[in-house]
Amino acid sequence: MISTVLTDRVRVFLNRFSHRLWVKPLLVCLLSIAVAFVAKLADGTELVEIAPKVSSASIEALLSVMASSMLVIATFSVGSMVSAYASAANTATPRSFILVVADDASQNALSTFVGAFIFSIVALTAVKNDYFQTAGLFILFLLTAFIFGMVIFTFVRWVDRIARLGRMATTIEKVEKATADALRRRHQKPHLGGVSVRPQARGRAVYAANVGYVQYINIAAMQRWAEKNELRVVIAALPGTFATPNRPLAYISADGAEQTEIDCTCVAESFQIGDTRLFDDDPRFGLVVLSEIAGRALSPAVNDPGTAICIIGTLVRLFTLWGEPAAVDDKPAPECDRIEVPHVCVQDMFDDAFTAIARDGAGVVEVAVRLQKALESLASSGDGEIRAAAEYHGRLALKRSQKVLDIEEDLQAVQDAAKFAGSAASSST
Repeated sequence: MISTVLTDRVRVFLNRFSHRLWVKPLLVCLLSIAVAFVAKLADGTELVEIAPKVSSASIEALLSVMASSMLVIATFSVGSMVSAYASAANTATPRSFILVVADDASQNALSTFVGAFIFSIVALTAVKNDYFQTAGLFILFLLTAFIFGMVIFTFVRWVDRIARLGRMATTIEKVEKATADALRRRHQKPHLGGVSVRPQARGRAVYAANVGYVQYINIAAMQRWAEKNELRVVIAALPGTFATPNRPLAYISADGAEQTEIDCTCVAESFQIGDTRLFDDDPRFGLVVLSEIAGRALSPAVNDPGTAICIIGTLVRLFTLWGEPAAVDDKPAPECDRIEVPHVCVQDMFDDAFTAIARDGAGVVEVAVRLQKALESLASSGDGEIRAAAEYHGRLALKRSQKVLDIEEDLQAVQDAAKFAGSAASSST
């Protein structure tokens, strides 16, 4: 019944590991040690009679070259990656750091270099101690040649990747992808596998023991607890909410008679609370990060309106994705019918995305005009909530521009672009 929710939990768990830079290199190191001894298995087969004789000296020479160079390349790759991470944090926003660290190409390259180094050390030690016979040496030679070729291919590919890693365009692309994935998952399951909140649904409040951001909610565990105790749970803090000991995480109510003795420990423990927000189940966080990138680009120290305009286009794509009607088959039936979860408010999403851009870009006519055109595009959406939010932010952005634009022609251009927003825009012309 709760298989989909459990799948989401596994996804979140694996995503946490993908953000740890040491995981892949460690796994590859263990694999490389195993591969180095795989060649020994060939000595007990018929390959002993048919395998060509390979000089151990030639293998030692090849392994020595690999051992001496791989550690240097691995150290160089780590230095380059750290520089790219610092560049992403300084040019975009520190909140994008976790996505840059999770770059698969960089992690795979580092894992390959470290794994090749470990393989060469282990294999070289085994060869020098006459661990392999004729067939084993032949298989080891093939493995060494294969790994050497893989290292060269990975290095060439990684050089191309590291040249882009940490650049503004790459960072924006990663944030957009993470946000789109979170929006897509929430669009398919607007209530996280639960059901919509009933009118005036309240009950006994459950509070957090720690201070931090809600990162993940274990809906499946909460459903099992609610079924066992014949209770209903109303979620009051979605992922991304800042939790404090005096802010309710959820409300507990009974199906029938009021229950006074309820152990709510399971409910509180179902909320994973951390120091930072995460992209996985918090689509609003991605919108905030994109808005931060645009805000930094519009600061007097940077003065890069082009990046802000690029972010506006990215936000239009994301809200267009959110506004697409989901097919009936794409929305699975609620699996946790005792857990009531509120939907994400579109107005709040627009506030996260456009408020800072409208404020910081109010005095930059090209940004203000592009923002109005973007909001007009969203206002033409068939989604009523998106249309209302776009029109509201169009009027609000126009008011900001009216306060700071001194050139009449600039203000007129913004007013013309804001006519879609309704009476407020037209009355100011």
